Amino acid sequence: MIWQFALRYFRARKSTSAINIIAWVSVGAIAVGTAALITVLSVFNGFTGLVKSLYSSFYPTLKVAPATGKTIILTASQLKEIAAIPGVAHYSQSIEEKAVLRFGNEQTIAVLKGVDTAFRSVAGLQDKIVRGRFDLSHENGYQAIFGMGIETALGVDVEHSLVPVNVYMPKRDANSNLNAALPEQALNTGVIYPVGTFAIQQEFDSKYILTDISFLRNLLNMSPGEMSSLELSVKPGYSEKKVKRKVQELLGDTVKVLTRVEQNATIYNIMQTEKWVVYVFLSFILVIAAFNMIGSLSMLVIEKQKDITILKAMGSRNSLIQRIFLTEGLIIAGAGSVIGFSLAITICLLQQHFGLVKLGGGSFLIDAFPVEMHLDDFILVSVTILVIGVLASWYPAKRAASQEIALKAT
Repeated sequence: MIWQFALRYFRARKSTSAINIIAWVSVGAIAVGTAALITVLSVFNGFTGLVKSLYSSFYPTLKVAPATGKTIILTASQLKEIAAIPGVAHYSQSIEEKAVLRFGNEQTIAVLKGVDTAFRSVAGLQDKIVRGRFDLSHENGYQAIFGMGIETALGVDVEHSLVPVNVYMPKRDANSNLNAALPEQALNTGVIYPVGTFAIQQEFDSKYILTDISFLRNLLNMSPGEMSSLELSVKPGYSEKKVKRKVQELLGDTVKVLTRVEQNATIYNIMQTEKWVVYVFLSFILVIAAFNMIGSLSMLVIEKQKDITILKAMGSRNSLIQRIFLTEGLIIAGAGSVIGFSLAITICLLQQHFGLVKLGGGSFLIDAFPVEMHLDDFILVSVTILVIGVLASWYPAKRAASQEIALKAT
């Protein structure tokens, strides 16, 4: 009965057209606010997904790193136990160290990352090669894949040059007793042959060079089981958190196991913070719509005074009257949210398929704003609209319920 009264009041023509106009203005304001929220949150999801896809080219799903210090040592039996954990697909040993690079008259500082042959299975860097080839074999000398920024800084031609790049790296056991007049005594030196260039984004392109792990292991005099980190890929369908917990239990507190999000916590936290800030600001559109709802329902209460009086004379309780007008407010909010959701879905689908809104500048990896719709965003916005709708309807509904019976004598 409550829904029947509320729907009748919503659809019926009012004695004053202003009430209808304000009611539909409220619906329109909620629809615009809903569509704006879903669209903007979907754009943030798109950029987050883009960043994750870029980072997945370089960072593994899980990373085992030392809790303290720079290296860890894992025995062959420990590696077998890790490989036997349900959900672990592949693992790859890696060593990272800063080095000075010199090519001709040019020099720069970069991070050398030595990896084994299983690196292809835990990351997707081979898909980001823009020049040359992905080849880290070392039959005729250690080969390397350069970030585009480092390639430019050194002036290397990875496709045609056969000249190696000199690598200078501090010795691990260097101390103050070395002769200050002979600083080269504190350095290990080696050469690498550039054979390819990768391009992900500036953070990686201007920082990293990929080479075979044995080059760094020899240069730094590391033992066979010593490494900077162990990188893991997880089988589809398995929970990263569960696999992480099992690896942590196996290796103990001497290491820390990081997910891809934890490896890049700063940027992900920034993006999530920006998303929540935008959500809060755009929610004010819905708050403005709530004022329209208050005005519309207040005018409706005035118009339906006779109906309220008759219902009370027939024995209706105040709670019933209050629920009728609360339901009326929820119908207004619900109609606006349905229209807003439909509009947002249409906009997002058009953007996904046709890229209507371009990024501009011509220097981005993509041409148009990326969009990803997530169910949790729809749930969040629905709950927001429900709360605002109830709060906006509460005062007019309470006022309607508290109205005194005023039957005129005939």
